[in-house]
Amino acid sequence: MTDADYWTISEGWLSGARKVASPNFNDRPEQEAPKLIVVHNISLPPGEFGERHIEALFTNTLNPSLHPYFQSIVHLRVSAHFLLNRLGEILQFVATSDRAWHAGESHWCGRDNCNDFSIGIELEGTDDQAYTEVQYAQLRKLIDALRCYHPSLAHGDIVGHCDIAPGRKTDPGACFDWQRLADFASSD
Repeated sequence: MTDADYWTISEGWLSGARKVASPNFNDRPEQEAPKLIVVHNISLPPGEFGERHIEALFTNTLNPSLHPYFQSIVHLRVSAHFLLNRLGEILQFVATSDRAWHAGESHWCGRDNCNDFSIGIELEGTDDQAYTEVQYAQLRKLIDALRCYHPSLAHGDIVGHCDIAPGRKTDPGACFDWQRLADFASSD
């Protein structure tokens, strides 16, 4: 597969991404196109990387007996459109045309319910650990592909979960380098 093939989106699905369909989505409101990209972080258990527990959470198959923390979250019905793991692999859980359940109670530019008009991208990470170089590179390419497929995102904002749910959420955290993401954009 060529690099060009990898970064195409068809019917809301990124070719080259590992598809792990989540049941935790619904239709966007009628005539609503994505206008916002929300960057999150997640690790399960907290601070641990490399397992498939995030996939299990997003597909409602998390085994609560595997870790004490899982008992407190197994009831959640959440998802994101994409997950970028520490090695740069991209997993897609929900088509970009659908409404993933990633933002929760949220507000941006005078509007509530950011899930209605956003794309959620999870980075495997924590607020207080540096993200990997490959995650930044893959994130930039993913954003470019999303903006190409969804013209409504062409000049839309890219924000952290902390920006749309202040006081409730802190991700992607202080270790996320927003300037590095901006530098990728300026080097295109």
